[in-house]
Amino acid sequence: MTVIEAIAVLFGLACVWLIVKESMWCWPTGLIQVSLYVYIFYDAKLYSDFGLHIFYVGMQFYGWYHWLHGGANRSKAPISKLSPMETLTWAAACLAGASGWGWVMQRYTDASVPYPDAFTTATSVVAQLLLARKKLENWYFWIAVDVVAIAIYLHKELYLTAGLYAVFLALCIIGVRSWANTYSKQTATS
Repeated sequence: MTVIEAIAVLFGLACVWLIVKESMWCWPTGLIQVSLYVYIFYDAKLYSDFGLHIFYVGMQFYGWYHWLHGGANRSKAPISKLSPMETLTWAAACLAGASGWGWVMQRYTDASVPYPDAFTTATSVVAQLLLARKKLENWYFWIAVDVVAIAIYLHKELYLTAGLYAVFLALCIIGVRSWANTYSKQTATS
């Protein structure tokens, strides 16, 4: 455990809790977390996660903007849902991305767990895009990421981070329920 990892964990917990609550403060809190993890994952030779967190830095700004102005007449964005076909398409994109990126990482780097790391990367990209667009299904993609990530981080002896992802998993379950409830209320009033 390092001080940097501990700080990243605290900001990560705060960020996901704020996402569950649909608070705009999730974005600046997340920016601090992902910036710290850029360093942590580079140091651990988890290159896919390193690159992913660079992507997350930009997505913090995009998500913040969309949540504030992505609704009708540039108002606050509401929670929305994907169609079944869109969900299947995004799932296929995750698997294709994981296969391709895993092969690249295995062939050209010294990544220690290339395919599981690539899976969490590809699926996280999809989940983050869906989160930034306030799609309810983002939570299901995050659940898949969390399950695989916990195993990776335990393997890499990043115990605090593995614990963080176990809490993320629990928060995802809470998030699905909370956002589904909000979505039901939104559709009932419109």
